[in-house]
Amino acid sequence: MREDFLHYLWKFKKFDTLNLKTAQNEAVTIIKTGDYLELSGPDFFNAQIEIGNQKWAGNVEIHLKSSDWYLHNHEKDPAYANVILHVVWENDTAIFREDNTEIPVLVLKDYVAREVIENYNALVSPKTWISCEKQIKEINAFVFKNWQERLFFERLERKSKFVFELLEETNQDWEAVLFCLLAKNFGLNTNGPAFLQMSKSIPFSVVRKESFEVENLEALLFGTLGLLEEEKEDVYFKDLKFRYFYLLHKYQLEKTFSNPVQFFKHRPDNFPTIRLSQLANLYNLNQNLFSKVIGLKSVSEVYRLLNASVSSYWKNHYQFDKVSPQKAKIVSKSFLDLVIINTIIPIQFAYAVIRGESISEDLIEFMNQIAPEKNAIIEKFNFFGIKSKNAFETQTLLELKNEYCNHKSCLKCAVGMELLKNN
Repeated sequence: MREDFLHYLWKFKKFDTLNLKTAQNEAVTIIKTGDYLELSGPDFFNAQIEIGNQKWAGNVEIHLKSSDWYLHNHEKDPAYANVILHVVWENDTAIFREDNTEIPVLVLKDYVAREVIENYNALVSPKTWISCEKQIKEINAFVFKNWQERLFFERLERKSKFVFELLEETNQDWEAVLFCLLAKNFGLNTNGPAFLQMSKSIPFSVVRKESFEVENLEALLFGTLGLLEEEKEDVYFKDLKFRYFYLLHKYQLEKTFSNPVQFFKHRPDNFPTIRLSQLANLYNLNQNLFSKVIGLKSVSEVYRLLNASVSSYWKNHYQFDKVSPQKAKIVSKSFLDLVIINTIIPIQFAYAVIRGESISEDLIEFMNQIAPEKNAIIEKFNFFGIKSKNAFETQTLLELKNEYCNHKSCLKCAVGMELLKNN
């Protein structure tokens, strides 16, 4: 038995409410269960309850055992002085207010049907992956779709917190924020943190000024990431190194040391050298990129705008000093799909929040155009009957698994609530 189940029972009155009596044998009538705000203090605020012949207005506290009141030191906390009813599963001790009057106790297990408890136990009993794995495919499609929309925007709200942090760090420069997000995205999971650190180390005013000469941009990016530290005979390497130290002197920049980038386990097209050159060329081709990105509404527009390749040198190199077969190395559509999911959609959402605009439907439509992601979580949902047609659906499933299933928050999840309601 978990306390959040008791919250669920009380909030939705999933018990016999007609013949309630306190442990002190006084009749109880629930007029209003109260507001479940999930804040510090009592569990339900502003409840209205009739106990005996007296109507009370105040707060309700819920525990598994009445002795938990003392275990949590509520008797010393003035926030609990206005508790009018103590709802428990087991009443193992009497609870008293500061003035020595006893707090009425409702023992909930005396009024909950066995079927409700059995359904709850069936939902939260150990499974191979998630609690509802055998039942989730049976959920009403309308309920599940509405839940997916909420999950999508919960995910965006979490992602937008990082955007707002960057906005503070860059003195409200949206162009700089976009540069940081794109850099992190171009680094993928392995090199993303190092690329992000690199992007924060270079003032975006410098990026803006040097974007007209792609070799200078490459020099800044490669140098800041420590890729120009060694001595090599390669002519292009020497040129970038010379440019890097010239730019450090020109802008009075301090030489920074970022986390080392990783080549190991990457496909050659995802080598940090290739991604950095693509990023440099993207900014060489597009000044004021944020003003263009913020208005994008389709994947085809993204593919056209961000269709960056590498510099001439990198068309037949993956690393300095090592010639490889000629290849254009244009960013792929699948990579740009990740850019849309992890950069464009979050920054559009954050920008709309700042401006007080609602673009919810536009963002969902945007995500509906992107092919579904492929990873272990999506494959597992597919195995249990939840198939995804697009990236909107895969993003919501990732949010569901990571933020609800992993924490066993079934009673905060529309799927869990629906299963309990239907059984």
